[in-house]
Parts: sequence; C-alpha cells; structure tokens
Amino acid sequence: MEFLQPTSWAEALGLKAGRPDALPIAGGTDVMVELNFDARRPAALLDLTRVPELTGWSCEEGRVRLGAGVSYTSLIDELAGPLPGLALAARTVGSPQIRNRGTVGGNLGAASPAGDCHPPLLATGAVIEVASVRGTRMIPADGFYTGVKRNALEPDELIAAVLIPAAPGPQQFSKIGTRNAMVIAVASFAVALDPGHRAVGTGIGSAAPTPRRAAAAEAFLAGALDEAGLWESRGDLPEGVVTEFAALAAAAASPVDDVRGTAAYRRHGLGVMARRTLTWAWHSYQGGEGD
Repeated sequence: MEFLQPTSWAEALGLKAGRPDALPIAGGTDVMVELNFDARRPAALLDLTRVPELTGWSCEEGRVRLGAGVSYTSLIDELAGPLPGLALAARTVGSPQIRNRGTVGGNLGAASPAGDCHPPLLATGAVIEVASVRGTRMIPADGFYTGVKRNALEPDELIAAVLIPAAPGPQQFSKIGTRNAMVIAVASFAVALDPGHRAVGTGIGSAAPTPRRAAAAEAFLAGALDEAGLWESRGDLPEGVVTEFAALAAAAASPVDDVRGTAAYRRHGLGVMARRTLTWAWHSYQGGEGD
C-alpha cells in the first residue's frame, strides 16, 4: 500500500488527481477500523493531517466555513455558539480520544447513514465545498449523500470545507443507541428554527439508506407556526402541532431491521426525538434565543 503525505492543499489535490484510487485519511476513526478488520484494502492512502488549510475555520457573511480537518473537539470548544446543533451532535461522537481525532470532513467522506454530523448539516442547509485540480464545486448537504456509504464526490475530488449558516435561532439534536455513550446511532434527529425566515430545518440519521430531511414535517411546522402567529407571540405550541410534526418526521424515514434495532423501533424513536427536540428548541425560543 502506497502512503502519500502532502503538506499543502495544492499538493493534496495534485496527488489525488494522479491517484484517484487513493483513500483520504485524516483522523482515521473510520478508515483505520476498516483497515484493521481487513474490510478495505486501498492501493494508496492519502494522509491529509499535514495540510494546514484544512484545519481552520472562519466566519464570513453570516456563515461559518469549517475546514474539513477541524476536529470534533475544536468544534465543541470553539463553535458551539454559531453552530449549536452541530456542536451537540459532535458531543455524542465516540470517546474524548475519538473526538480529538475525528473530523466533520471524515464523517462526510464516510457517508454512513448513522453519521452523527449529518442530521444537523441537513437541518441547517449546509453546503459541502469540494475541490480538485479542475476547480471547486459547492454541493448542498441534501444532495451530497447518494447511497449507503456513498457520496457525490468525483474520484479526483477532496472535501475542502463545510459552509454552515450561523444559527439564526435554536437548534437541537438527539440520538438513541444501545447504551448512553460511545455508541453508533440506532436513529438520530436534528431540528433548526429560523425565525427570521419563518423556516424549519430537519435531519434524520440512521433510519434510511442515506441521511435525509423530513421535508413534509418542515413545511407543516413552518406553516402552522405562521398561521397561528407563534413566530411573533412565542406562545406555547399546540399539542396537535407537536404530535403532527412528530408523525410526519417519523413517516419520512425508510428504516430497516438490523442488529441494532427494528424498523418499527426506529420509526417510534424518531417520533419521540422529533417531539423532544422541537419542544426543547421552542422553549429556547420562548426564552429569547433567536432575537
């Protein structure tokens, strides 16, 4: 196995162009598991840990440009304010050691349906910046996932960064697993409220072949809040609205039975998480978040 170790972004793109079969590795929290279990044996590894352009972040024009190599720990410590939903998801990833090594870019590259970062990226309307020697492309998060552990990257492309709007309102994330910590999600859900645009975002994880939004639930809740004047009044949510939102969120999934849970359990769990995350987010909004 050939080991390629660029020290700049331009060099990384050049190496990927010459070796499109090279597997990128950053934190290695997914790749090394596959290598250790001999589930994958690429012809070459492209080590991105020494590319400084990937490890930074910046805030520009109301959005955060998060380098693909920023660790979960850095995200939690430095960006919980502008990216609360993603920071909440990052806190549920593995152990402290995994959070110190793992990256959002790696989560996207693996494209696992159970990846913890995918639901908040979908809920917030994130855009994935990918690049090759041919140029740069911007891919909306809801168009990035193309199948089980498959994404929209071309063979010569690498993930450069994720562009995420700074939170205009409350965001929440929840997941269920077979234990409380260091566990892959049986199902997960994220919600984001955007009072300025009277919009709602959602994201579903580990309950379909790919991470996905619950578009019908988003449209229903945004319309119900608008019709009842709740965006302005910040009054209590009607029980019927919460119940219907939860039902629509659960209906958006396409779960399967596997060793971690049944399809029925996943649907039920999504309904519970949709109810809870909406309630938490709305209580934050009533408390003044989003002003």
